[in-house]
Amino acid sequence: MVRAIRGAIQVEGNDRNAILAGVTELVTEVMGRNNLTTDDVISVIFTATPDLTAEFPALAARKLGFHDVPLICASEIDVPGALPHVVRLMAHVDVDRPRHEIQHVYLRGAVALRVDIAQ
Repeated sequence: MVRAIRGAIQVEGNDRNAILAGVTELVTEVMGRNNLTTDDVISVIFTATPDLTAEFPALAARKLGFHDVPLICASEIDVPGALPHVVRLMAHVDVDRPRHEIQHVYLRGAVALRVDIAQ
């Protein structure tokens, strides 16, 4: 079964190391909480708020071993008043679990984005 997992993290700012560290934390949490390996992952879409341009979020996933997984980065739309410095992901995974068992991960200030499903 194909399932989608959402996640987001607010990073400290538009700094390469901050982006890579934040995305590493986010991807690690998504994988761990959902008991996944990279073989389970079909693809991952990363988005970053327009104020984050110092590095591609996908690089952090590549450094974690996502070598054969299609990854893409995009910019979030610039909504006035939106939470700044946020990297989001949507991972498509192949798992034999019902949708209600999927754990979406919202970390740091990004918890405010989805209080209803943040773990």
